[in-house]
Amino acid sequence: MNRRNFLLLGTTTIAVTSGYVLTRSGSTNLAPPIIPSEERASTSFHMRPPKRERPVIAVLADNLGSETTDLIIPWSVLTRSGIADVYVVATNLAPIQLMPAMKIQPQLSIEQFSKRFPEGADYVIVPAFHDPNSQAAIRWIQEQHRTGATAVGICAGALPLAHAGLLEGKRATTHWHSQKDLKRVSPTLISAPDRRYVADDRLITTTGVSASLPLALSLVEAIAGKETSDALAATLGAGAYDQNHASGNFKMSGGSVARGSINAVAFLGHEKLGLKIKEGVDELALAFTADAWSRTYKSRCYTVSNSQKIISLNGLEIIPDKTEAEASKLKILPELNSMPGQTLDIVLRQIAQRYGRSTASLVALQLEYPWTS
Repeated sequence: MNRRNFLLLGTTTIAVTSGYVLTRSGSTNLAPPIIPSEERASTSFHMRPPKRERPVIAVLADNLGSETTDLIIPWSVLTRSGIADVYVVATNLAPIQLMPAMKIQPQLSIEQFSKRFPEGADYVIVPAFHDPNSQAAIRWIQEQHRTGATAVGICAGALPLAHAGLLEGKRATTHWHSQKDLKRVSPTLISAPDRRYVADDRLITTTGVSASLPLALSLVEAIAGKETSDALAATLGAGAYDQNHASGNFKMSGGSVARGSINAVAFLGHEKLGLKIKEGVDELALAFTADAWSRTYKSRCYTVSNSQKIISLNGLEIIPDKTEAEASKLKILPELNSMPGQTLDIVLRQIAQRYGRSTASLVALQLEYPWTS
């Protein structure tokens, strides 16, 4: 989900409400509805690999802007599972600017991937893009889908799939903030609320940013079975990864609008935070941490290292934002949690301690994460 668009909507809403401000940005507490067993079985069937026993998976990036967690978490989970060949594939070989934090190097360009795998990918995973109508990315998504690949839109990554014409007449979901945009681009799609992810034929879409982890674990289950995915989830410290979701708990409220706008305009209170990284850093924990701290509208998180590049735990090349000398005036964040699947809860508690619960709730709302302090 685009942090800038969230703020623009909030600022507009504050103007319309003539200064009506709530101090709480919490949401309602609806329970997720029960998903029929037939639908769960159909979802599992449509998530199975369409071609190979050992799938080839492309996590597609637009170099000018791709959402941090949407991209890194599926790549990390599927790579460490060892059951597929997974690549970060970008429209070109320049560094990928992630949103709202971090910079990484692609592993292959779309041209290189197509030459190496002329029969196409089994899955193409698409994060939210700064430009959801990126023509180079959309043409490649269409090309891969024609070869039989399953297209997976994480969060607002559903929008590039819609621009590619793949969602017409299909059941789909996306980040709560992007629902109207998605329907505008694909007017015949069938909205599927109260599902963390939805599978229809060779198309999978998810709700907001935090759905990237349960979706990735569900793909592991579809490829290698529940015993494998449960074992990986336990290793990561992840919770349930089923479809259950209560969409009604996520919406713009007076409190969330007020908190985002107040934080954004309080320039004197903005902090620059440093996150020291070294070889073997867990990219999953890093993505959740940098993403969440950069969504407070009070802080921005920078990766720090004296190396020009850092190779993460599972082989992702990270380009640090600052050297240690350049980071001398930054406030350094605590070391990353050793159980990456629990990182988001830990970081939200840290944000609540530093900036207050309403700011932590604002971050959880952007991530569409059912957080309770």
